[in-house]
Amino acid sequence: MKILNLYRKSSFGRRLANGVFWSMSGAGVSRALTFSATIIVARLLGKSVFGELGMIQSTVSTIGIFAGFGLSLTATKYIAELRRSNPVRTGRILGLSRIIAAFTGSLFALGLFLFAPWLAEHTINAPHLISVLRIGALILFFNAVNSAQIGALAGFEAFKEIAYVNLLVGLFSFPILVCGAYFGGITGVVWAIAINLCFHSLLNIVALHKQTQRFNIPFSFGDWRLELPILWKFSLPAVLQGILVGPANWASRAFLTNQPNGYDEMGIFMAAFTFHLFFMFISGMLNAPLLSMVSNAGSTISNKFKTVNILTSWMIGVVIAIPLLCFPEIAQMVFGNEYDTYKFKLTFSLIVFCSCILLYKSGLSRSMVAHGILWWGVFSNSLWAVIMVVSAFFFVPWWGAPGLALSLTIAYLIQTAVILPLCYSRKLVPKWAFYSLDSTLIWLVIVGLVFLNITNVSITIRSIIFIPSLLLVGLAFVRIGRYTTT
Repeated sequence: MKILNLYRKSSFGRRLANGVFWSMSGAGVSRALTFSATIIVARLLGKSVFGELGMIQSTVSTIGIFAGFGLSLTATKYIAELRRSNPVRTGRILGLSRIIAAFTGSLFALGLFLFAPWLAEHTINAPHLISVLRIGALILFFNAVNSAQIGALAGFEAFKEIAYVNLLVGLFSFPILVCGAYFGGITGVVWAIAINLCFHSLLNIVALHKQTQRFNIPFSFGDWRLELPILWKFSLPAVLQGILVGPANWASRAFLTNQPNGYDEMGIFMAAFTFHLFFMFISGMLNAPLLSMVSNAGSTISNKFKTVNILTSWMIGVVIAIPLLCFPEIAQMVFGNEYDTYKFKLTFSLIVFCSCILLYKSGLSRSMVAHGILWWGVFSNSLWAVIMVVSAFFFVPWWGAPGLALSLTIAYLIQTAVILPLCYSRKLVPKWAFYSLDSTLIWLVIVGLVFLNITNVSITIRSIIFIPSLLLVGLAFVRIGRYTTT
């Protein structure tokens, strides 16, 4: 099949296959264990407390955007570009990323610890979660440090080492998350997450040391100040891209938790969102090797590899989304009787559709990052944030969890529609990505399946439609693979 030859006949394809293989080997097992642990934790905590856990994680993640300071993308881009051509500068960038990550992580972790009482009482409507939020300060710190470390490893294309680290972290996380939930409730789970991230950081340190030896990188903290301009040129716009996204997500969820039975609704949303995290895992698994290779190729990138960049994550996401949309009962069974409702099915369907949009957009985002078009990303993410908050303000009071899922979908849909013409005009994406009958057909199939769930069509009809939907989408992807050289 020509669509497979597209991947096999180039060095990019072989490097991508190698990167994805190792990403899947370690991260796949790790994510499967984490996903399983999340399901058990959701059942042990119950819908309302699981919603509280989701709000704690959302709060920590929102502040973590500032703490991370865009260092993951910065490390990946510059190390991928310079690891062979300029080892000395690569060592300085490594030193810079470590020092800034430790500083910003500590600063914002301290802020969360001090302001936890105000946040718990006045924003998330849960004064009883003050101590849990303070434990979350540890999560915030280690997330900032890990983000810079993982970005550096991706820049080295050390996907085999990342796989080993993820495998060990996954094996370690499953028992402590389950035991934390069983013996300590929500407090035990948050402590378990913090301990797991600390373990992850220690393993990353060992893996990075091996890479500096492999590439003869003279790692040193001495001259890191020489690379400070990178922070203003690249890291600042990178963090500004997310400076409104995180708060918008958090504010929208705060709308939900402040509604009647808000944490029950939040539990429904978080259960559905767990599957979104699975899609994000797919995107992340492909993002590291693809971003590293796109950055390494620079202006010499071929049209075929542009297609690989856009098509890969989107194709995998759509193929997984079709059975989930045809049989959302799978998700309901996984989480238990509390989630066996039409409201959960509707929320889940919208989340899956939103995930397909995100996986398509991820290829556009990689191209923009690799070519340094970050300030346009700041604008598009700011637009996303405004749309998200405004939509949630209108839809959440009326529809609860489905309203929040709808707001998320609308925001991603409009954002993608805005950045796609820019990428096409700058020749960052192939023509089919901007418009083609086949790509349109794929989107129509996905939208049609969501509509069947909105109208609550019987499982019999959805079962009949399942195979034809897969065949239509598969044929469309094959046809896209045939005209990638145009």
